[in-house]
Amino acid sequence: MTLRVRKPPVGASPGTLVIDPEALPSSVWVFSYDKDTLEEYKSISVEEIEELRTGGRKLWVDVQGLGDERLMRQLAESFSIHPLALEDVVHVRVRPKAERYEQNLLIVTRMLRQGDGDPLDVEQVSLLIGKDYVLTFQETYGDVLDPVRHRLKIHHSRIRSHSSDYLGYVILDTIIDAYYPVVERVGDQIEILEERVLSESSPETLRELNSMKTQLMKLRRAIVPQREAVNALKLGEHELVSENVRIHLRDTHDHIVQLAEAVEQARELVNGLMNTYLTVVSNRMNEVMKTLTIVASIFVPLTFMAGVYGMNFTNMPELEVSWAYPLLLGAMVFVAIGMVAYFWRKGWIGRR
Repeated sequence: MTLRVRKPPVGASPGTLVIDPEALPSSVWVFSYDKDTLEEYKSISVEEIEELRTGGRKLWVDVQGLGDERLMRQLAESFSIHPLALEDVVHVRVRPKAERYEQNLLIVTRMLRQGDGDPLDVEQVSLLIGKDYVLTFQETYGDVLDPVRHRLKIHHSRIRSHSSDYLGYVILDTIIDAYYPVVERVGDQIEILEERVLSESSPETLRELNSMKTQLMKLRRAIVPQREAVNALKLGEHELVSENVRIHLRDTHDHIVQLAEAVEQARELVNGLMNTYLTVVSNRMNEVMKTLTIVASIFVPLTFMAGVYGMNFTNMPELEVSWAYPLLLGAMVFVAIGMVAYFWRKGWIGRR
């Protein structure tokens, strides 16, 4: 996991725009709508977007990819985006937050995606809500917002009947609802790990536990700050956020609190599994050492007896007796069986 944060050079003035050379080329997707009609445009210029604003309709401008500096500056000029807000949009990773500006409201959030067997994908999404528009800026192509687009295309849908702040709320709520499948998948993985820790304490299990800890840290960094941002939207007063939307944001805040608690519980479970893993490994090592100690203890008297009669001194009368050899073997067997029986009665072997 990387902790790098892309920012302008040290000493640069506030609002300095520095495009990441690895950022994807920008793709623009625009929805122009009112209560009765909806028009959809792809890959249009900022000049054409400005023409759409003149009709008194509401706009959703979705920019995927942050690599086009000229487009960013044109959008900032057209929609009166503050330089500090534009800096937060472009310079990922910005902590999730909600900030008010004179002409619009900036919301920075995290979008989570994870397919079966795929690593967790955490992407920054920035929303700018204005009087008659919503701008979304995404790091990469593709998102979890297809349900929003589908609802927007429904004739007389609530999104088209309400102001632009309601669309902003729906986008934010959809992004947060998409956390649930990710968190549930993590919970399923933890249950599998819980069974493996007790039955198979292998290095692979330890690697998976460490991977799970890293994944949960990413989730926590995405969800916990988002809880504060949504709470600020819910309680704050801004002319661009209506009372109706603030009421809906209460439900979104409940969701993010529930998710944050689930992630914290999952972290505690993984930490507990890590301790259990170390305990199981330690117990297994203790069992091995106990077995080796018992075996060594049994062979100590046998080795002593064999050593005594292996010295071959001249004046050892037992060497001349014909039955001395089988007698010694019998004595060694008797001692070994006696020690095993003693260890068994003590519960050191054969019992749990």
